[in-house]
Amino acid sequence: MATAVSIDLSAELRGFRRVQRLAYECAEAVAARLEPGVTERDAARMQREWLRRRGVRDWFHLPFAWFGDRTAFTGFRLPLQFFPTGRRLERGMPFILDMAPVYEGCTADIGYSGSLGVNPVQDRLMADLEAHRGLILREVRERRPLREIYQDVDRLMVRQGYANRHRAYPFGVIAHKVDRVRARRFSPHLFGFGARSLKGLAADALHGHREGWSPLWSPYRFSDHPPQPGLWAVEPHLGFRGTGAKFEEILVVTDSRDPAESAFWLDDDLPHVRRWAEAK
Repeated sequence: MATAVSIDLSAELRGFRRVQRLAYECAEAVAARLEPGVTERDAARMQREWLRRRGVRDWFHLPFAWFGDRTAFTGFRLPLQFFPTGRRLERGMPFILDMAPVYEGCTADIGYSGSLGVNPVQDRLMADLEAHRGLILREVRERRPLREIYQDVDRLMVRQGYANRHRAYPFGVIAHKVDRVRARRFSPHLFGFGARSLKGLAADALHGHREGWSPLWSPYRFSDHPPQPGLWAVEPHLGFRGTGAKFEEILVVTDSRDPAESAFWLDDDLPHVRRWAEAK
């Protein structure tokens, strides 16, 4: 794991860190309440209700939950297959909770992997994700093109014996930019995504197209450019024989010439990071 650096965060970055921590707190609270028979829809509703009780009224996207082989996106072909279903949780079954709340104008997008009881396969996947977090940070600091970093993540997965499951996401993205969202009393959403967040992403895409960059980090040619300064929600997702695991968190990219300040994870006090530290 890359060594954590001490960065004095701006007030704005502290706001993003606050909502990211809130989302992970929600994930841990909901995970602790999961039991046999709970459905994906139940788990998604539990996330929504927990966050709404704490003031969340807008979303980059509404919460998702995937159980069993759906954690590896087995058989996913259409966007609607990502939405929560009636799949019921069973003992030993892996799960992933994914939520993207907007709070006080700041956006988080997180992924939390766990299992109901012991699941050695997912435990191994989570342990092996540590190397991906380090690789991504190192190569972003080297200002490697995003497309090349994506390919290096792919190669690392192959060496580890896993399948790339973030390739199943729309446009095959491993990450996307997040920005501030203007707070409003009414927060509409479209197909599960916040309308204002989508509008901001579309504006970024148009602006980036003119300047030769994209807010989507994908394996395709439009991501063949160095990392663009801003906040990136990064989510490497491993799959192995019907079991999936991922983390998702914000990577801060700046235009600083100091390598340590040119890119850094917004927060190193997150469940998966603590898990890796405790295993050493």
